[in-house]
Amino acid sequence: MFKPVILLILLSFFTQALDAQLDAAQLSQRIEEERRAWDVPGMAVAVVKDGKVLLASGYGHLQDNLTEEVNEHTLFAIASNTKAFVSAAIAMLVEEGAIRWDDPVRRYLPDFEMGDPCVSSLMTIKDLLCHRSGLGTFSGDVIWYKSTFTAAEAVKRISAVPPAFQFRNGYGYSNLMFITAGEVIRAVTGLSWAEFVESRIFNPLDMTRTLTSVSQLGEQTNVASPHKPDGETHIPIPWVNWDNMGAAGGIISSVNDLSKWMILQLQGGVSVTGDTLFQPTSQDVMWTPHNSFTVSSGARNFFPGRHFSAYSLGWSLADYQGRMLVSHGGGYDGMYSRVLLVPDEQLGIAILTNSMKGISTWLGYHILDQFFENPVRDWMAFGLSRQQDGERRRVEEIQKLLDSRVPETSPDFAPTECVGIYRCPMYGDIRIETGEDGNLRLIFPDAPDLNAGLSHWQYNTYRIDWDQTHAWFDFGTLQFMTDHHGKVKELSFDVPNEDIFFHEIHAKRVAE
Repeated sequence: MFKPVILLILLSFFTQALDAQLDAAQLSQRIEEERRAWDVPGMAVAVVKDGKVLLASGYGHLQDNLTEEVNEHTLFAIASNTKAFVSAAIAMLVEEGAIRWDDPVRRYLPDFEMGDPCVSSLMTIKDLLCHRSGLGTFSGDVIWYKSTFTAAEAVKRISAVPPAFQFRNGYGYSNLMFITAGEVIRAVTGLSWAEFVESRIFNPLDMTRTLTSVSQLGEQTNVASPHKPDGETHIPIPWVNWDNMGAAGGIISSVNDLSKWMILQLQGGVSVTGDTLFQPTSQDVMWTPHNSFTVSSGARNFFPGRHFSAYSLGWSLADYQGRMLVSHGGGYDGMYSRVLLVPDEQLGIAILTNSMKGISTWLGYHILDQFFENPVRDWMAFGLSRQQDGERRRVEEIQKLLDSRVPETSPDFAPTECVGIYRCPMYGDIRIETGEDGNLRLIFPDAPDLNAGLSHWQYNTYRIDWDQTHAWFDFGTLQFMTDHHGKVKELSFDVPNEDIFFHEIHAKRVAE
């Protein structure tokens, strides 16, 4: 008499398994449709649920207009999703008693300096990981970007970065603070952050296709190419070395490997094989709001039902449809990434793209709605509209600058009078030289990949004609500032973009 009951149980089990497969297939079809609609060359998506991988697949191609397809093992930059790995590494050291969350940074890096001596002495390990240092969002990133500075040399320059708000009294997304956290790991363990994470996280999780440096890509196949959107086309661009800021954004991985990382997070530090990498109590600390944001009425309308938003340690926190959402995004030259976790549902989503289009955020919310069976809105159409509006605004802003040029003007000095060395306390030296063609050249001795030609634009301003294509910026100008006697004394940059702030460089002429 028990056979019908057993049959019903088995039938229910197989029906649920079939539904999961059908859902995954339907989701995969929708992802490909949206990839085409958003015109993203290639992307990969993984979804984990209850400790299992429901979906891990690739869409599109490694490079635009080529045939090699993306799959679950394709390598992409995960950029700032690296930050959660660094926080986990420090949590392991805390559990071992090698360090404490509230230890002063100076206990391990005695020469660490912020602009304010009081802040320098009060800054803790925890402060480094939750963006409350007082530095503005992305402020100082121009120090490390494409430069030859080591991480330690970049950290030494932090003291010259002006604060944007009072210490622990605001939010400023700071890559420099995570670079500093990486140097703390080196000071405590004698290993670089990369060596520590590889031995203590990658290897135990069998993340065999996860790297910490672009320099390791030469040994790999199945690697996505970064792309810069350019109107209706995509320009493949070279991988950029981020070793000096690796602790803030240097990891390269696949969605197959990130599936193992997400399961570890959702299981409170326990891997799929049952190994414990860190304790649930450590995860509680990493998933506690340490820097809370005001949730405005506009934000509640944007994300219906939102009640809180915060940054923890290497993760962003918010609520969505009554559940806590643990997430992070990442932006690299030519690639974006997104990881979303819903601990209450044991659900994780990883999205990697080889384009600088923001599909990953909205695709993540679309997938969440499918699991919650309560669609809030058509996130994909909503996000695509915002993407297109943003692209249009950026084009219009640059065009406005181009149209405002005053032609047939001349500088107040002979070009040769600009030649010399200019020094910024934060950034270092910049040289103005005369090129072989007789035109001025902009030279960055510590970041030669940023070198450029200069062509007269208007008055005392020259257009920057970059030697290389850069992901985050194109058009830019350099103004030569003069003193009361008409002598060129200072450089003033205007390079419109939202990530690398050349305007923070205040370089004054020095005697040669």
